[in-house]
Amino acid sequence: MDKRAVVFGGGGVTGVAWTMGMVYGLAERGIDLTTADLFVGTSAGSVVAAQLTSGTPVGELYAHELADTSGDRKAAVGVRVLAGFVVAALWPGDGAKGRAWLGRAALRKKTVPESERRAAIAGRVKRDAWPDALLRVPAVEAETGEVRVFDRDSGVSLIDAVAASCAVPLVWPPMTVGGRRYVDGGVRSVANVDLAVGYDRVVVVVPSTASVKRSGKPAVQARAFTNSVVVSPTDAALTAIGRNPLNPDRRAPAAEAGRVQAAGEAERVRAVW
Repeated sequence: MDKRAVVFGGGGVTGVAWTMGMVYGLAERGIDLTTADLFVGTSAGSVVAAQLTSGTPVGELYAHELADTSGDRKAAVGVRVLAGFVVAALWPGDGAKGRAWLGRAALRKKTVPESERRAAIAGRVKRDAWPDALLRVPAVEAETGEVRVFDRDSGVSLIDAVAASCAVPLVWPPMTVGGRRYVDGGVRSVANVDLAVGYDRVVVVVPSTASVKRSGKPAVQARAFTNSVVVSPTDAALTAIGRNPLNPDRRAPAAEAGRVQAAGEAERVRAVW
């Protein structure tokens, strides 16, 4: 029997909402992504993956996105943040050096306390135990730029792993896990589709497909798999999501847009799933 993987990419709090809307809309059409053999979650996608593997019904998770718009405090993704990602991605030679450059800049940046950020993640990821399903959560070590993929065998808290993967550099603080500090897994790749290697059917749901390097684009990474599909927001969904992916006031419109878009994506996803 073919092994199936679902990959959730980054995109902020609105990305969580849009993705959950998409997952719920697909479920309404008989496509249940929660039955995957492997879940890969990067940044916002790690929140989605942790929630979907918690046993909470998808409909309940979707309703939460519509009802609760408090979320994280608003934070602007400014030019400096975007420039940091560009520099890290275009760093010549060893990619880890570029990631470390951005990670060290994040270590110097004064943001909110780690405890505050962890509490925000804990508010979204209710269970701190790793699920029975296989879940992979990538993050980047701030000092070295090395990538670490957390899973149930890593000996770390699930909430800590998700908080690390969601630590957008220069916006949120690098998060401490096992004595080391980590920044967003999206610094390596917005979706890290390649972490699903070895799986036969791969569905990628990614609210942001931005990548400076062609090799980092989800659609390019997905070509390595025999049977895969990449779902990303339509222009209408992008309008609903808005320009600031960290604006909690856009969560409900983003979730609704994901659910609506699912109608047009269902047959493509069904063909793979």
